[in-house]
Order: sequence, then C-alpha cells, then structure tokens
Amino acid sequence: MQIDETDRALIALLSADARAPVADLARRLGLARTTVQARIDRLLDRGVIAGFTLRRGNALRAPVRATAMVTIEPRAQADVLSRLKALPAVETVHTTSGRVDLLVILSAASTEELDATLDRIAEARGVRSSESLIHLSTKLDRRS
Repeated sequence: MQIDETDRALIALLSADARAPVADLARRLGLARTTVQARIDRLLDRGVIAGFTLRRGNALRAPVRATAMVTIEPRAQADVLSRLKALPAVETVHTTSGRVDLLVILSAASTEELDATLDRIAEARGVRSSESLIHLSTKLDRRS
C-alpha cells in the first residue's frame, strides 16, 4: 500500500501521541475531522497501523534489562521459543542472520531474577550456547 505525505504526517502525529483527539489531528493537518478519521481507518484496515498501545514510563519499567544472544541446535527453534515464551522476563525474541540464532530482550526486577532467567535459557533443550549483555543506559530510543 502506498501512503502519501499526509498519511506520513498523520502517522508522525499519532506516534507522538496516539491519544490525540481526531479533531486536534485534523486541525494540525489542515483537514476535516471526517477525512482524518477515514485515513486512520484506512491505515488500520490495510495494516499500516497495527494498533495503539501504551508505552511504559521509567516508573513502570523493570530496572534491569539485558540482551541474550542465543545459539540453538538445528531444528530446535520451536522448542526453544516455547521455553522462552514461558519465561516472564522475556520481552521479545528476534531471529538473526549472524553468528547467533536468536536475540532475546529481557527485563527483570533484579540481577538475581535476570540471573535465574539466563540460567533457564541456557538449560533449555535445544540451546547450544548463550551470551548476555546487560543494558547500562539508553542513549537513544526512537521507538514510538
């Protein structure tokens, strides 16, 4: 689906504040409220916008974050993913094309919780090896 500059501007506004009233968005874009609502509906229907969500502030984020780089045995991905889904500290799992098979983003309340989670990952059947990196500080975050 092609999106035009107006759609891009609308997406930028929604990225900054997904709760902005349609009337405010319309005023900022110089369009009718019904036109903006129709554009939002079209972007949702076509999958350009997947939904609206809450971003947790620092007060709600777990204080310890890490990335685990996991190498798995051939044909073990389904079993390993099943194990990872069962671990509450696991936020996201990405497959990669590099020297490791999975990047696992973790969030824990303490270093002890993180350590226990990393042990569970390493012990999972199908995991060949893992290496973890603790996040110290965030210098740039463009997620919206």
